[in-house]
Amino acid sequence: MGHIAIATDSTVNLPPELIEAHKISTIPLNIHWGEETYLDGVTLDINTFYQWLQERDDFPKTSQPSVGKFIEFFKGIAERFNTDTILGIFLSGELSGTLSSAMQAKAELPDLRIELVDSRSLSMGMGFQVLEAARASQEGLPLDAVLERVYQVRARTELFIALDTLEYLHRGGRIGGAARLLGTMLSFKPVLAVENGKIEALEKTRGRTKSLQKLIEIAEQRLAGRHPDELAIVHVGAEEEAALLKKWVSERIQPKRLYTNTLSPVLGTHGGPGAIGFSFYTKA
Repeated sequence: MGHIAIATDSTVNLPPELIEAHKISTIPLNIHWGEETYLDGVTLDINTFYQWLQERDDFPKTSQPSVGKFIEFFKGIAERFNTDTILGIFLSGELSGTLSSAMQAKAELPDLRIELVDSRSLSMGMGFQVLEAARASQEGLPLDAVLERVYQVRARTELFIALDTLEYLHRGGRIGGAARLLGTMLSFKPVLAVENGKIEALEKTRGRTKSLQKLIEIAEQRLAGRHPDELAIVHVGAEEEAALLKKWVSERIQPKRLYTNTLSPVLGTHGGPGAIGFSFYTKA
């Protein structure tokens, strides 16, 4: 069997240095804007994307990689790492057709052992699963043991999001359980969670600072005195708020490791400018 190669998609939001260090392969999702199609994080500069998102009148759309692209992707991984075993962890099947495309590609590649996992999450909620898989693979564990570690992290991962507006999530068709807040927002700011692969509404707060405070309060309630093994803050052009949230997280939640990153354009399309959140997990 040899090396277990780890694969994921561009919405993973892992810091680039971790992707490189752990030899993680990523396939980009698509962004369709006007007559142009871009590859998430590859052919469209992230700063340009967020500037357009605020300035342009037309709205981008997103789509999963095609089955053909996945076939090329898996073949390329097998060749690059000289392996026949690939573990792919992808964006929640409730939110995207990415996993479905991967499954169809797998059926076309019977000579490869491809194991696919629905992260039931997005961004670093998926990223921590991918990172755990890569670490376990580098330790030389067999596939079943790698999968067990991934499922443990998946079961213990939380992801919370504070949005400046529900407009982008609604227009992108990914609003899910947050739909019950539509029409009531006005000056309110929504606080959401990803639960069982779906976006669900938790709270609505009056004002931006209070929404960030609510993120911390909800996390403290879920943690019940524990400290996360790892925590990541992600945002869409909200550097000041991210810095404030990082300060509060460090003081009150005290994760053992803390990362910050910007949401990929595909996720930013749905979260919109000002989206901010964090994800964490505990091993016990």
